Amino acid sequence: MAQSAKTSIPTWHRLAQPSDRLRAQWVRGDDHTRWAACGRTWDAVAITPIARGLDALVALRISPRRGYPVLADYVRDQLYVMVPPGTGGTAAGLPGVRVLSDGYQLLVPDTAHGTPTAHWVSPPRDSSPVLVRPDRLTHHLRILARADQPKADLS
Repeated sequence: MAQSAKTSIPTWHRLAQPSDRLRAQWVRGDDHTRWAACGRTWDAVAITPIARGLDALVALRISPRRGYPVLADYVRDQLYVMVPPGTGGTAAGLPGVRVLSDGYQLLVPDTAHGTPTAHWVSPPRDSSPVLVRPDRLTHHLRILARADQPKADLS
C-alpha cells in the first residue's frame, strides 16, 4: 500500500513537549536568551499553566505551521502568546493570565533552541510575524476558565 504524501501536522501540545535531545542541548548551555521590549512589535499574553494556553490555541484552530510566535517558560509553567501591540489588555483579569505590553520586557531565545525559561514552541517568521487575534484568544481562555471552575453543590 502506498504511503500518503501528506505529513502529519504537528499539534501545539506535541510541539510544546521538550524532547530528550532538546533537554540535552539545554544542559550543555550552548544557547542564549535576550530581553525583548513588549508593546512594540507585539504584546505577550502570559498564560499559566502552559496546558491551558495550549488548549486555547487548539480551540482557536490555528496551525502551528503559520508561524505564530508562541514561547514557553518551562520553569514558571507559562505560555506566552504574542498578539498585536496594544491589544493584549483584552485578556487582562482572566484567571492565570498576565499581559505584558509597554514598559515590560520578555526573555526570548537568541539562538535556535533557547533555554528552559525561554523556548519558542512556534518561532516567529523572519518577516513580520503572524499574531494571534486577542479577542479570539480571550474568548477561548474565558471558556476554559469557566470549565475549570468547581460546580456548585445543589443538595
